Amino acid sequence: METAPQITEKSVDLVGVDLGVKALATLSTGEVFEGAKSYKKLEAKLSRLQYLNRHKTKLSNNWKKTKFQIARLHSRIANIRKDILHKLTTYLAKNHNKIVIEDLNVSGMMANHNPPPSPPGREWGWVTLASTSI
Repeated sequence: METAPQITEKSVDLVGVDLGVKALATLSTGEVFEGAKSYKKLEAKLSRLQYLNRHKTKLSNNWKKTKFQIARLHSRIANIRKDILHKLTTYLAKNHNKIVIEDLNVSGMMANHNPPPSPPGREWGWVTLASTSI
């Protein structure tokens, strides 16, 4: 079943997007989108599971159970990131005609003496890819 594309009125014609380390994206309209803090929230649990798993006998049933829990936690973190990015790109596509994304110097940001705990750039590549396909 095919549906006809809906043309909606856009609130702002042109918007610039600045992708950053502190906030995921800052729009030229002044709106700030916070990045998902999924890794920070689940870091203690992930660390605990990995710590407990390293003392288990490899390929034992308890090792497999813990390994499965770790994999599930990693996928949960990835799903939280994907969700926030889907929400951002959907918002941009629905409310703006043209989207301009700042060119990033990620290697220059990483040369900082105090890098963030979760590396930037995990989310940026997907944002630019999703924005170009809109």
